[in-house]
Amino acid sequence: MSIVSVTRPAPGTPGGRARTIVLALRMRTLIALGALAIQTTFAGRAFGLRSPWFIGSELLLLFCILFISRVVLPLLDRHDRGAKGEEHVGGLLDCLAGEGWEVIHDASLGRGDVDHIVIGPAGAFTVETKSHPGPISVGHVHGAVLRQAGAQRQLLEGTVGMPVEPLIVYSRAWVDRPLARRKGVRVLPARMLTRYLQGRERLLSENEIRLAAERLREALRVREQEQAGAQDCAGRPRTPTGARGSVPSSARNRSTRSRASHP
Repeated sequence: MSIVSVTRPAPGTPGGRARTIVLALRMRTLIALGALAIQTTFAGRAFGLRSPWFIGSELLLLFCILFISRVVLPLLDRHDRGAKGEEHVGGLLDCLAGEGWEVIHDASLGRGDVDHIVIGPAGAFTVETKSHPGPISVGHVHGAVLRQAGAQRQLLEGTVGMPVEPLIVYSRAWVDRPLARRKGVRVLPARMLTRYLQGRERLLSENEIRLAAERLREALRVREQEQAGAQDCAGRPRTPTGARGSVPSSARNRSTRSRASHP
């Protein structure tokens, strides 16, 4: 997998956060390799090719290349696959937007991110996308994945005030029992997602869909403002306790002597 720059995605796009992680890792890797290459060249010219400084720089550069090939590139590949999976599933869900569905991607509700949220005639759903190549056995889906989907359901139910069904969608894997449920979470392949949502019984009116989507978007706006405020506070220099409005002791002493000499 080559390390090349990518365009930073717009907020709220499918796979946006995963793409941002991929971009950041690629840029940091390029910067690190470039800095080490420059350092090695400088050491060779300044101290000679037989200098311990040059040999040490070469060894460090080789170690970094080995570390990148064994650790960084597989990590990049995993995040890239995840982003592609979210983009694929997000594209499928976007096709429902013209059929009375509200679709929101990459939503942060305070405790982790939800890949996709859909609210439509059949109700409200969270969609957690997985890019594992498979095959997938529903009975062996990891418990942490199921707990994550369940937590997302609880967060969304508290936000929109209605029952929510959590879905785990595998973007490219074969699933042995598609549409089966485990611990309240339904598991299915991406190819069956839109058909499943469209085939469900109608539960919500257009007005109920609109109101639920408005409540969700308002909650997401509040969350975004809270995160921005927290970042501002973290970046602002803190004033030591008792320092605000205080006067240096030398200045207080001078003032006291001045008042004593001029009654």
